[in-house]
This record gives sequence, structure tokens and C-alpha cells, in this order.
Amino acid sequence: MINRTNDVALLAARLAVAGLFLPAGLSKLSGLSGFAAMLAGKGLPYPDLLAMLAVAAEILGPVALILGVAPRVTALLLIGFTLVASMISHAFWTFPAEAQAAQQTQFFKNLAIMGGLLFYFVSGAGRFSLPAILARPTAPRGLTSTREAARA
Repeated sequence: MINRTNDVALLAARLAVAGLFLPAGLSKLSGLSGFAAMLAGKGLPYPDLLAMLAVAAEILGPVALILGVAPRVTALLLIGFTLVASMISHAFWTFPAEAQAAQQTQFFKNLAIMGGLLFYFVSGAGRFSLPAILARPTAPRGLTSTREAARA
């Protein structure tokens, strides 16, 4: 029962974290030129390329999380993306005093997300993931379950 509970918790955590990234990526995709202009306004080089990479990370990363594929690679890429995004957009120490509290909250929220992704890096995706489902043994023809296949 503990393993099943852990697997359900891992699935819920993957869905929760994906739910943070995916809407942000879709929003940036619908306003890609505006997002690129914002990056250019911050003085970043190649803002169009960076905008496309950010959108790819925020859309493909959550899809990989939901499916549970390549957990270590997915976690590291999303941690890297979140760290860079935090330093670019939420470096609270660079904001005027009246804006620092809100930016500090966003910065530390992102730090917590990175902590969750580190747990994912260590624990893996669990049984409720596409690779685990595809790796399950299937029953030979004529048998209705893997339990019957094991008795055969």
C-alpha cells in the first residue's frame, strides 16, 4: 500500500508542477512577440530565440512531467529554466523598495518549485508514468490477465 500511495503522490506532484509551467508557456506562446520584446527590454541578447526556448521549456517540460518520461533530464532542464527565469525576472534585490516584497515572494516560490523538481530528480516518476506503463508485462494471447499468464 505504501508504494501505491507513493506512486499516487508522485503523480499528483507531477501534475501540480506541470500545472504551474504549462499555462505560462501557452500564454507566452500566444504573445510570443510581446514576450520577446520584454526580454529585449531587459537587455538580453537574441530575445526572439530566448523567447522560443522559454516557450519550448514551459510547454515540453510539463508534457514530459505529465507523462513521466526522462525524469532526471526533465527535472534538470526545468530547474535550469526556473533558475534563469528567476534571475532575469524576479531578482528582488534589484527592484525598488516598494516592489521588492512581491518579487521576493515570486523568487522564493520559484526556489520551492526547484526543490520539488529536485525531489522528482531523486524519486523518479513512479508507476503511474508512460515508461512504467509500457514496461508492464502483457498477457499472452488467449489469457485475460497477467495473473493468469503467470500461472500458465
